[in-house]
Amino acid sequence: MRVRQYINLYLSIIMILNSSSLSLLLNNSSASSSSLSCRLREQFSLNGMYQKGDVILGGLFEVHYFTVFPELSFTSEPQQLYCEGFTSRGFQQAKTMAFAVDEINRNPDLLPNIKLGYQLYDNCLKLGVSLRAAMSLASGTEEEFLLDETCSGSPPVLGIVGDPGSTHSIAISSVLGLFRVPMVSHYSTCSCLSNRGKYPSFFRTIPSDAFQVRAMIQILHRLGWTWVGLVFSDDDYGVYAARSFHSSLAESGGCVAYSQVLPKDNRPTELQRIVGEIKSSTARVVVVFSNEAYLLPLVDEVVVQNVKGLQWIASEAWSTSSVFHTPRLMPYLGGTLGIAIRRGEIPGLKDYLLSIRPDDQPANNPGNNMVRQFWEAVFGCRLEPPAGWVEAGGDVCTGQEDLRDVETDYGDVSELRPEYNVYKAVYALAHSLHDLLQCVPGRGPFSGHRCASLQRLEPWQLVHYLERVNFTTGFGDRVSFDDNGDALAIYDIMNWVWLQDGSVQVETVGVIDESAPAGQELTLDEDRIFWNFESKKPPRSVCSESCPPGTRVARKKGEPVCCFNCISCAEGEVSNTTDSAECLRCPEDFWSSPERDLCIPKGVEFLSYQESLGISLMTASLLGALICAVVLGIFTRYRNTPVVKANNSELSFLLLLSLKLCFLCSLLFIGRPRLWTCQLRHAAFGISFVLCVSCILVKTMVVLAVFRTSKPGGNASLKWFGAGQQRGTVLVLTSFQAAICTAWLVSASPTPHKNTRYHNDKIVYECVVGSVAGFGALLGYIGLLAFLSFLLAFLARNLPDNFNEAKFITFSMLIFCAVWISFVPAYVSSPGMYADAVEIFAILASSFGLLVALFGPKCYIILLRPERNTKKALMGRATTKT
Repeated sequence: MRVRQYINLYLSIIMILNSSSLSLLLNNSSASSSSLSCRLREQFSLNGMYQKGDVILGGLFEVHYFTVFPELSFTSEPQQLYCEGFTSRGFQQAKTMAFAVDEINRNPDLLPNIKLGYQLYDNCLKLGVSLRAAMSLASGTEEEFLLDETCSGSPPVLGIVGDPGSTHSIAISSVLGLFRVPMVSHYSTCSCLSNRGKYPSFFRTIPSDAFQVRAMIQILHRLGWTWVGLVFSDDDYGVYAARSFHSSLAESGGCVAYSQVLPKDNRPTELQRIVGEIKSSTARVVVVFSNEAYLLPLVDEVVVQNVKGLQWIASEAWSTSSVFHTPRLMPYLGGTLGIAIRRGEIPGLKDYLLSIRPDDQPANNPGNNMVRQFWEAVFGCRLEPPAGWVEAGGDVCTGQEDLRDVETDYGDVSELRPEYNVYKAVYALAHSLHDLLQCVPGRGPFSGHRCASLQRLEPWQLVHYLERVNFTTGFGDRVSFDDNGDALAIYDIMNWVWLQDGSVQVETVGVIDESAPAGQELTLDEDRIFWNFESKKPPRSVCSESCPPGTRVARKKGEPVCCFNCISCAEGEVSNTTDSAECLRCPEDFWSSPERDLCIPKGVEFLSYQESLGISLMTASLLGALICAVVLGIFTRYRNTPVVKANNSELSFLLLLSLKLCFLCSLLFIGRPRLWTCQLRHAAFGISFVLCVSCILVKTMVVLAVFRTSKPGGNASLKWFGAGQQRGTVLVLTSFQAAICTAWLVSASPTPHKNTRYHNDKIVYECVVGSVAGFGALLGYIGLLAFLSFLLAFLARNLPDNFNEAKFITFSMLIFCAVWISFVPAYVSSPGMYADAVEIFAILASSFGLLVALFGPKCYIILLRPERNTKKALMGRATTKT
């Protein structure tokens, strides 16, 4: 693409350089043999409009749209080319520049004592013609001028307004930029022209396509369209805009469903293929960067294939074009949204446009044929009819015809968009020149604080002031340029409203202002938009619908990122609002909701006082403690009876107290684990049970000692195991357990822990033992004492009844050992709060076993068989049995 453009540019320059009309010959002047001069051998044949002035501004406009080139025989001098196909809009823009110059000349506050003139040319919509016109403006059209040593004087034109075409501006600015000739375009939008390295003297009063693309992206984002088709013209305007649109849409999360280039030669097969692609695509939105000339053949093919149901997005090049506003095309293009240049108002312009006359500019003045061509095109007559014109029935213009009597676009000033940009461009050059002339000597911006002068003005000096120009138009718009020579970006958003009578009305439904605060650039009144669909609502244009909450995006291999499947997030994950391709893992204390759309706090599990299991165990624990208290009360009440006094009543009281502590310590295992409860529960449990088992062990030893005293020579046994020794033994045995607990708590204390291994959606609060060795030592010591108690009681089970509690101790120890042996596997295999429940159950079961087995028979005798609670009865039993 670009190679072909450079070749065309190269050929155009070669044609210019070889043209005899622009050849300059350096020869000896007849006027002065000591001076050298340049003589213009021949003039270009260019359509133009000219007005004298102290300072001349140039202008390039599209007044004709077709160029007729002469045949090249290479045997004779070729004829001059000429243009056909007059456009009133292009001429209106040229006259707008003339009006602006005339208005400035009448303004005493802007460029006083200086009269502006203009030299305007028609580029005929052809690059070669545009280059010829630009070179004529830059080099001048004097027949001859002297080459003196001072080379003084101002350039032929101080600046050029135009060219409207991006391709033309690229070529012209590449040449004029070498000499820093300022060029202010009113319609060239290619973003490539923002490159100050390549185009250092180029400015524009129309926003760059980069801004236009951003504006379109904002509209697409606002309406939820992420799947769009792209069609663009095969020129710099279309190619650069399409390239920028591709990248910007991808950054915003959208995708291009297809990208088609409009053929320059309007090949029917290519147009059919493009429309077929549009028709088969699932994209309901079509974005078009093109002018109406390239787009119209495609729209004709859309009508032929009857492709309806599309939402067209128009670039500024065709968004306000009336060519498409026909009853034939509106069923297909109705409802089009477009980006349009900012509309302005220019007071007095309409009267000025309608007041022109063909004799205002003499025909013998070079370059003043544009008005005459306009007059002949509007009224269909000839001012200077050729031979046979009248005979053929042609009309002759009088020059007194009234433009108000004809219906043309020329006098319509209701939609001044490119014209308003022309107006601003002229004023930008005028204000820059005014600022240049206001320079105070000695305070200038150039080297040595010099100022520029009109007599020796260099183009780059005017560029300096043009870069800093800042003024406000009468319409209220501020005009200035950024570092790239671009104007402030303000767009109107247009909507093609198809009325019931078949007519079309283009309405402004929004504004995009790049200077607005971030997030407020787009103002769009969606209620006023006309939607050309049965639903009267905006269409849906997405490749894949957005994934619902609780799912993530799974890209389809080989397809654009907008096309995807939705996969549910895993447990414990929720959908990610910032990155739809991934699910977010919930924090440790949270879990995903059933819909996987948000993280909710995990359920908390521990053996609670509010749960039925916790209430049951707590009730059993308190019941056991209460029974111990009752038994203790009974024993206290009957402490002087033989049953209570037998076998050291002090140990019985101590045993009842320890059993009560055993029952109560189980309460520490209920409720939310805290650090103090975790540390205290096992210590209290271990010490209480050791105290209990120690008492039982000493009781068993007392039974054996008493039995030995009944035999000859056995009094010494009981002497060495009296009440003091019994208390000391219990204290020593219990102290060992206290030491184990202290060492355990100091070295690796039990701590509360949030366990998530058992349930993903629950947090199990539990106490970790800290040191398995410490916990094992605690249980092992209890087991050792219980085993010794069981062994001694088993050996003493057959002793005489009057001395013997061994059978009850044996039975109680059997229960105790059975409970705790079965506790170990049950505890290990029980998760969460059930492990605590198992431990509480073991404590209660063993405690109840000891309480019932050891104190049940005695309470039975005390309460139900008091006749047996006498020494005689006990001794009688002994005598009977012996």
